[in-house]
Amino acid sequence: MERVGIIGLGLVGSALAERLLAAGYDVHGFDSRAAKNETLSRLGGQPLKSAAEVAKSCETLLLSLPTSDIAAAVIEEVKPLLSGKTVLDTTTGQPETMASMGRQLADIGCDYLDATIAGSSSQVRSGDMVVMLGGTDGAAAKCESLLTALAKQWFHLGPWGAGARMKLVVNLVLGLNRAVLAEGLSFAKSIGVEPRQALEVLMAGPAFARVMETKGEKMLTRDFTPQARLAQHHKDVMLILEEAARANLELPLSSLHEVLLARLVAAGDGDLDNSAILKAFQ
Repeated sequence: MERVGIIGLGLVGSALAERLLAAGYDVHGFDSRAAKNETLSRLGGQPLKSAAEVAKSCETLLLSLPTSDIAAAVIEEVKPLLSGKTVLDTTTGQPETMASMGRQLADIGCDYLDATIAGSSSQVRSGDMVVMLGGTDGAAAKCESLLTALAKQWFHLGPWGAGARMKLVVNLVLGLNRAVLAEGLSFAKSIGVEPRQALEVLMAGPAFARVMETKGEKMLTRDFTPQARLAQHHKDVMLILEEAARANLELPLSSLHEVLLARLVAAGDGDLDNSAILKAFQ
């Protein structure tokens, strides 16, 4: 049984663990929150006491952390243990930070891939996700069987940082799709169109977007149980705007989206599902 380590057992990290356990992998993991380690144990994985213990026990590591700065700090902590190993970093983070980690780990003989994910925790759990890779051809080839177990499709997009950049593109489009759906359903209700009927028509016609399947019902029922947290998406939009500024590109829709998200986070809604963007229009 192949062993894989996961550092970071939040919504996505625990879903990755569940997916790999179902595929027959031996999953070891660590999270700084005790309750998350207990969840891994209930799923059938092996919680360990530190990130270093995970790095010692596993040849392949997955990182699932809130920011690339946190990922970099974890990498620095366990770096002496990583020679000859492979790290797949699923963190949505700053592309240049992730590229820098790739270069640093290459110097000690560790393969690093920024392996960002397009999909919510529920989609990760079911394997209905896409993985976007940045790194060397050799590292990507080495991880083929693991990627097959995790995802319906993956793309090797180029050198370190390429996966992270593509993740920001995906999150820009996906986040605005959610915001547009929320605005459309709110508009429908305000002019006397029953929102459920509006969603049915939207899904049947040329305005269809997959977010209607994944988030439409949550918006209709106001079920904001988190699959991916609104505050995390706000962080992602800030990254998107930072990258655009570096490229001297204005993103007016994303700028407005950031304002709406910031208001909801300030109102205490950051831990809700990202479909709670609906609350910005009501």
